[in-house]
Amino acid sequence: MDISTDQKRRLEEAARLAHQHSYSPYSRFPVGAAVLTASGAIYTGCNVENASLGLTQCAERNAVASAVGQGERDILAVAIYTPTPHPTAPCGACRQVLAEFGRDATVFCCGDGEQRLEASLNSLLPAAFAAGDLPEEEAP
Repeated sequence: MDISTDQKRRLEEAARLAHQHSYSPYSRFPVGAAVLTASGAIYTGCNVENASLGLTQCAERNAVASAVGQGERDILAVAIYTPTPHPTAPCGACRQVLAEFGRDATVFCCGDGEQRLEASLNSLLPAAFAAGDLPEEEAP
């Protein structure tokens, strides 16, 4: 699906705003994300770190959880903002979670510079593990 220039702008703006709420005292790397769903709604998330580090939640996964928590199941696009000179792509765990709800989603990454990264989730996570890879239940 094609995402309009206005939708891209709104997603990027929402991700930039979301990063301001980041709780990142350990990495000092605030991230904001925004997902666009099939209903046209935009849901945001920021990274929330934890002293144990392994319990840290990424911005992208928090945005997905926000959308799913409101009954959304079809993600069309995600924008990720980091206050860096160059855009930063989502980590592997976030790619996998995005694939669960938006295998064909478009990913937009931006930072403070002019450079933008735009890619399909399929290109960032080829041959993703999906529900179809799980064994079917045997009939009783």
